[in-house]
Amino acid sequence: MKEEYTNQHRRWYDKDPVLSQAVKTLEETDDETQIRIALNLIKIIIEHNIEDEKFEAVEDIINAVGSGLDDNRKGRWYDIDSTLRTAMNMLQNCPADTQRIIAKEMANMVLEQIKKDEDSEDEENS
Repeated sequence: MKEEYTNQHRRWYDKDPVLSQAVKTLEETDDETQIRIALNLIKIIIEHNIEDEKFEAVEDIINAVGSGLDDNRKGRWYDIDSTLRTAMNMLQNCPADTQRIIAKEMANMVLEQIKKDEDSEDEENS
């Protein structure tokens, strides 16, 4: 699944423009929003993988989450929080077609959360 990255696609999520933009927007949101979206991402990824019959048991999900996680790795922006790191690792290990589907859902979640946050600020300032 892991591929060599060219200079053009330095990060795994930069290969898909929608996913790249969704991740960039997620990175720029506040910590609470990031964790909320990460939890939703985990749920969506599990649901997609169950629908695709990739996972047959809870152990399969746990093993998929654990593969590739390095507790000592803290260089990426999403390594700071374990929930966010888990969600991003699960997304990275999804097949490309599943990533595309989830990227659209993720982009919508991020946009909805930003709108909610802006609406809350507007109400507080009124």
